[in-house]
Amino acid sequence: MRNVFNFKVWLGVCSLNKFEYTLADVFTTVPFGGNQLAVFENADGLSEELMQKIANELNLSETVFVTSASSPNKTKRVRIFTPKLELPMAGHPTIGTAHVLAAKEIIPTKEGRNDLIFEEGIGDIPVTVFKENHRVIKSEMEQPLPEFGEKLMDLEVAAQLLSLSIEDIDSTLPIQTVSSGVPFLFIPIRSLQAIGKIKFRMDIWEKHFANIPGRQHIFTFTHETIEANSHIHSRMFAPAMGITEDPATGGASGPLGAYLIEYGAFPSEEEGVFYIRGEQGFEMGRPSYIEITLQEENGKLHSVKVGGTSVIIGSGELYL
Repeated sequence: MRNVFNFKVWLGVCSLNKFEYTLADVFTTVPFGGNQLAVFENADGLSEELMQKIANELNLSETVFVTSASSPNKTKRVRIFTPKLELPMAGHPTIGTAHVLAAKEIIPTKEGRNDLIFEEGIGDIPVTVFKENHRVIKSEMEQPLPEFGEKLMDLEVAAQLLSLSIEDIDSTLPIQTVSSGVPFLFIPIRSLQAIGKIKFRMDIWEKHFANIPGRQHIFTFTHETIEANSHIHSRMFAPAMGITEDPATGGASGPLGAYLIEYGAFPSEEEGVFYIRGEQGFEMGRPSYIEITLQEENGKLHSVKVGGTSVIIGSGELYL
């Protein structure tokens, strides 16, 4: 009797559409570090409503749905969802998706440099995958040039939001919104000790930030780092996305680099080129490392790239 029941259950499952996904940790070289990501490699046929429900079900920072591109000269269409909403662009989902598609040979790649085009909500995103000895060693995306928004002049409310004192805020730099598609409010912190003490206050966020465009997603950073070869240590909080804290935020990293250059907070290592290594996620037990490369021409920002490594950690199936 039990075997008959199991057979009926199996028949019911087989009659549903099966959608496979891959789990990856992004901006890390080891499992259980970096930022988690689920990539549905063939999501053609899934509705936007169902994509959002799946992202909420998996409850990761982001879930990606890969569909066919609109034209042959583009690689794939990539749709990115947090548990609460769809994003027009994001860093770790783009980097991780490129790694998964190349590593699983879903898209053709060769040794060395491979240039791709992902269609995202904000438009076409150039992506580069680097392979060595048949392995993906790095993925990199070019982000839209960051746009600078409003400055928050009230240091007291910023300190309250983070459960810090005003003295913990680095007043030599502005609190300001910067965006490459998704706006983040950048709050500079004086020390590693202070950034480690942050306790995000939802009551302050709901009162002063939640309903103001450009202030909803909070990115904090300090020049003090845990690892000697890092340049910036950061933490990001995005309740509006359904993300309590994010272990690695690639979509904020390009804007962060532009912010640092704009205010002379990071020197050029060679003429017109800036290399910044960000570290994030340490407070969550998920160390992440993000490479930011910016180029200037005639004193004007010309390109912003964000890259890093990923690790495939598992796979699964949904029956819908």
